[in-house]
Amino acid sequence: MNLSMPRRRTLRAALAVVVVSVAIVAAPSPARAAAPGDCADGSPSCVAATIATMRARFAPLGRSCAHNAVFALTYLRTTQTYEWARDQPGFFTDPAWVNHEDAVFARLYFDAYDSWAAGARLRTPGAWLVAFDAARGRKVTAAGNLLLGMNAHINRDLPHALAAVGLTRPDGSSRKPDHDKVNDFLAAVLAPLQVELTARLDPTGLATGLPPDSAFQLILGWREQAWRYAERLVSAPNPVARALVAAEIEAHATAQAVLYAGLAAYVPPLSTPAARDAHCAVHNGDQPPAYPFGTPPPY
Repeated sequence: MNLSMPRRRTLRAALAVVVVSVAIVAAPSPARAAAPGDCADGSPSCVAATIATMRARFAPLGRSCAHNAVFALTYLRTTQTYEWARDQPGFFTDPAWVNHEDAVFARLYFDAYDSWAAGARLRTPGAWLVAFDAARGRKVTAAGNLLLGMNAHINRDLPHALAAVGLTRPDGSSRKPDHDKVNDFLAAVLAPLQVELTARLDPTGLATGLPPDSAFQLILGWREQAWRYAERLVSAPNPVARALVAAEIEAHATAQAVLYAGLAAYVPPLSTPAARDAHCAVHNGDQPPAYPFGTPPPY
């Protein structure tokens, strides 16, 4: 069908309206991400409260050997390690800001899980849908569960958390150095975390995943990209431009999730979750010990 130039322009304009409308619908609300209850004052007690919530949420997952327990335990251990690092003199320039970020960041995960568990799929970000569905369907290895959770939380949630809490200090200087300091304690978490996940949840699947060094480099790249996306969210000149950036974040994280879900999938009858589930039933408990490897670091 041949279209005249005016009709082509009209069609392009109509398509642009559709794209922008979809982007606006897909974009999360920055106001909701920065709710006052999310430790806006940066109190140290907020992190302890978040850890208590994580332990309570892990309990039923651990008890039932749900595959969503892999990321739940990973996030708990990471937050425990953050609490330790924050209390080291001089580790962070502005611990209150990082406490605020920690609370906002955690709530994005809590909200995504609660929406998914309630069947509110339209309110659940795409990357989290892939991760949670794969876990409920017992479709991927523990390494896959870990990658899917980290992808959704870093590639999807982190840019919004950073944009919500602000990227600059009152004097106009960047908060990027404190963002990058998180990488220091993450480097200490991965190896012992893999030992614990293997011992408690899956003695087979983690062995086929990324080694800690490779996983750390992947996380570093994701965290750097999350900061750049946050810069774009903050600097967007209007709501439509911001919505387009948010839609790009959603699309990227979801595409990554689909990729990892395929790479880490069980292939019956060659591989199934049966051995993993049997091992977990014997070795996992509903509440992990506070510090399974001694005094922090790493936990």
